[in-house]
Amino acid sequence: MNIELYERIRGYLLDSIDTDEQANIDIDEAMNNIERLLVTVLDRENIILSRRKIEELTKSYYDDIHGFGPIEDLLIDPTVNDIMVNGCNSIYIERAGKLIRQEVNFKSNEQILRVAQRIVAPIGRRVDESSPMVDARLPDGSRVNIIIPPVALDGCTISIRKFKEDKLDLVDLINFGSMTERMAHYLSLMVRAKANIIISGGTGSGKTTLLNAISNEIGDGDRIVTIEDAAELQLQKDHVVRLESRPQGVDGGGEVSIRHLVINALRMRPDRIIIGECRGDETFEMLQAMNTGHEGSLSTIHANTPKDALVRLESMLSMTNANFSQATVRGQISQAIDIIIQCARLPSGERKITAITEIGSLEGEVIQSQNIFYLDNIKNSDGTYHYEFKQDVSYSLLEEKASFMGLLAEFKGVLND
Repeated sequence: MNIELYERIRGYLLDSIDTDEQANIDIDEAMNNIERLLVTVLDRENIILSRRKIEELTKSYYDDIHGFGPIEDLLIDPTVNDIMVNGCNSIYIERAGKLIRQEVNFKSNEQILRVAQRIVAPIGRRVDESSPMVDARLPDGSRVNIIIPPVALDGCTISIRKFKEDKLDLVDLINFGSMTERMAHYLSLMVRAKANIIISGGTGSGKTTLLNAISNEIGDGDRIVTIEDAAELQLQKDHVVRLESRPQGVDGGGEVSIRHLVINALRMRPDRIIIGECRGDETFEMLQAMNTGHEGSLSTIHANTPKDALVRLESMLSMTNANFSQATVRGQISQAIDIIIQCARLPSGERKITAITEIGSLEGEVIQSQNIFYLDNIKNSDGTYHYEFKQDVSYSLLEEKASFMGLLAEFKGVLND
């Protein structure tokens, strides 16, 4: 069926049904109503189709009118992690860490734009030529980025990071092979000892999943304030205050940045501050909070190694405060950050913790650091490779912190058993 005929029939269906009324009836009845109207218009157009094709068209029109078009089934598929729409002729998904091209496609850029508008409308956002990029989220919490022409040259592009209903904990990550039991025990201990932790990694490496998992180790008596661009964290705690940034409106006003929210959070009597991702001028406020009594803060950062994460933090802090000397910037970082956890997605699609690095003091011009745990790539006798978790040292820079929190015996047991 060509695009012109598809759109003409869609217009007839929209004129013939009450979409508000249809939303209040069950799916089977709504589908029957659309099929009845579809058969009527096909007869009128003298178009003969098989029963199977009519059923396919009925489903397509139902998803187009009430859902999110061709990606509706992908959104409800629990095995799909990401959905990437690259114009009307290309849809990819990520499943088990692998990108897979789909056979289904949008019929036109206009259809993709309709879906984009349906996504942003409930949260008061807009996407058009004057505002061609937008971050949004679906009703289930899935994160969405939309970018449209003329900025997107090949048509409207939609990237969806699906919301995980399953709330993973450290035991689940052990079972998945993302870390060892000893590593999990160590991380649990450090969260309870109120270490300031940065989770580093690339896109899709499991940073947010790990942040959710280790946050479960926070004591039930702590007041937690979370700050995010798009709400993704699923903290399984009772006393949580969730804050979300807001972009500027069409009139150029109304923006609430991550930095503004961090500053405001300090006035909310938080025991813990969790920043979904550190990537701008909020870095200064976050490090200040860590250095001035808000221990146990958590955040994520995009970086390939723990040392790269330190460099990124230094760069962001320098951009925010150009008058700071290099020694001052590095001193702030070394005093604030206790642990960097490095995550990675391996070529096999597995997500693993590749290093847990403790950050020491500033000696000369260098921030001291040491790996407590790391993932080693070992060559087999047949020339293939396998990965193995290893413990690098048996002494920790955080022994004093564990002792202060009454956790020293458990701490030594983790490192030396």
